[in-house]
Amino acid sequence: MQESFDPASGAGSILSSGRYIQLGPFQIDQQREEITRDGERLKLQGKVYQVLMALLEKPGEVVTREELRIRLWPAETHVNYDANVNTTVNKLRLALGDSSDKPVYIETIPRKGYCLLVRPEASSMPKVAAPQLVEVEQQQEVSPSNQTRRKLGVRITFSMVLLILAGMLIGAAITTFWIMHFAPEARWH
Repeated sequence: MQESFDPASGAGSILSSGRYIQLGPFQIDQQREEITRDGERLKLQGKVYQVLMALLEKPGEVVTREELRIRLWPAETHVNYDANVNTTVNKLRLALGDSSDKPVYIETIPRKGYCLLVRPEASSMPKVAAPQLVEVEQQQEVSPSNQTRRKLGVRITFSMVLLILAGMLIGAAITTFWIMHFAPEARWH
């Protein structure tokens, strides 16, 4: 769980503090304009990335809808700004795995704008995902397929045993039928 950001701590220049910005499990590379989560690249459209940057510029403070409108669309652009701001912020929330109902990263300030809830950290070096964490995640991903393979193996083994038993019973029935009808001298007395 991320700690809430206190705007009084004075980290307003976070974007100029380093190439990389850490935001929980996310890493933003400002030079390449991309965001990764635990090393996996997320696809953010240009305007969605710009909203993220606007929030990072003022962590813990309200970024107004008007500020976002000015930043995202030139004055001569004719669009429904309210709907487009909402859609763009919702796309960012979706990428971050956040929700407006129980926000972790982005809080909606009704009729005003949005606020970044977590403290970003700047760095000049990229954060590398810890190998043991990646390995654990990979094991968790593999476990369901191993379980499926085991179940399939048990089913195949059970089916083979049933086929062998069925074959033996059919063979015994055919043998008994043949002896009873075609080899009367071989009957048991």
